[in-house]
Amino acid sequence: MTQAALPESAEPPEAARSDPPEAPSSETTAPAPETSGAAQAPFPAGPATAPAARPWWRRLRRTSQLTPPDPDRELALAAAASGPTSLLYRSPFQIGFLLTLGGLVAFGLLGIVVALQSVLILVVLSLFLALGLNPLVEKLHRSGAPRGLAVTIVALALVVLMILGAWAVLPLLTDQANILIQNAPGYLQGLRENPQVAEFDGQYDVINRVSQMLTSGAWVEWMFGGIMGAGAAIANVVFSLVVTLVLTLWFLASLPSIKETIYQLAPASRRPRVKYLAGEMFRRIGGYMSGLFTIVLLATGSAFVFLNAVGLGSLSLALAVVVAVFAFIPLVGPTISMLTVSLVAFSNNTTTGIITLVFFLLYQQVDAYLLQPRIFSKSVNVPGPLIVLAAISGGILFGIAGALLAIPTVASLLLIYREVLVPALDRA
Repeated sequence: MTQAALPESAEPPEAARSDPPEAPSSETTAPAPETSGAAQAPFPAGPATAPAARPWWRRLRRTSQLTPPDPDRELALAAAASGPTSLLYRSPFQIGFLLTLGGLVAFGLLGIVVALQSVLILVVLSLFLALGLNPLVEKLHRSGAPRGLAVTIVALALVVLMILGAWAVLPLLTDQANILIQNAPGYLQGLRENPQVAEFDGQYDVINRVSQMLTSGAWVEWMFGGIMGAGAAIANVVFSLVVTLVLTLWFLASLPSIKETIYQLAPASRRPRVKYLAGEMFRRIGGYMSGLFTIVLLATGSAFVFLNAVGLGSLSLALAVVVAVFAFIPLVGPTISMLTVSLVAFSNNTTTGIITLVFFLLYQQVDAYLLQPRIFSKSVNVPGPLIVLAAISGGILFGIAGALLAIPTVASLLLIYREVLVPALDRA
């Protein structure tokens, strides 16, 4: 039986040119189909040439396959290529450099804060005073007056009140202070004649030392560093008062824009929550300052009326101012003013001193258990131990202003703790 040979120019059948799916990049040639009754002979040896290669675009069409990108796989490959970035895998030199740089930045910021401590205290105090006056502005605004007009009315009333108060009080206060200083040795002598005080003075010789200091004028050197120091202290007080007044009025006029600026610092999704928290903080601080003004006014008026009633009218205004100044200091301020006024009353006579001491003790109880709970119940919700710690810490760090601002600051921090930290911990 004869075998049919394929011509040299003939191509293999189409079935022989099919590529296997498992090897897309290689090509195989299938054997020719068998003829009936006999096996197909292979290609003849000799000068026969290999089949013509297919064009490259056919092979590309058959072998290439587009796959969609996988973002997770690409991120995983990029993370694997970048290597570990944890702080544990950094070099000791790099860790030390970062820690040193952070320490230097923190030290520099601390130095700036310490250098600007007095200015920052004035700014914060002015902001708190503006928040204390803002309820009055809001009340005028709700009554129909534009906010600008309401701010102007409150500012003018504040300035006029300060000018009239200084014009009416300073001359009389100066005269009474001079009388108090001139009669101080006599007051000390009256204290020395008191049996209980004389027994205490016999052990520590306090009255004699105070009398020598007052008569020699050494108290000026001790308090202010001499005449020049006293002048510098007075100028510093006047400058601080003027700056505080100007900043308070500016904060009062710009309070809505300041609030909006604070709100814009939060993401848009959390802005309503931030508005609520910031508004609640401002309300509590303003309520505390307004209530404090009321407490001081009541204490000053009560002291002035009582001192005139017990026969200390010549010193009533000066002692009432002492009560007003110390009433701004939480916890210890009323006690200091009570002891100061009682000592002056004891120098007059023992009966007046006892009556004065009993009056201030009773007034402190009324103030602590009746007035302050009613006035501060809605604005400040701070436990008693925290009030004590805050007042003492603020007084030690920043003086009278620190003690004054400590309680509303702690109230704001407690609000953040209750409204932000506790819910976050509950959700964790």
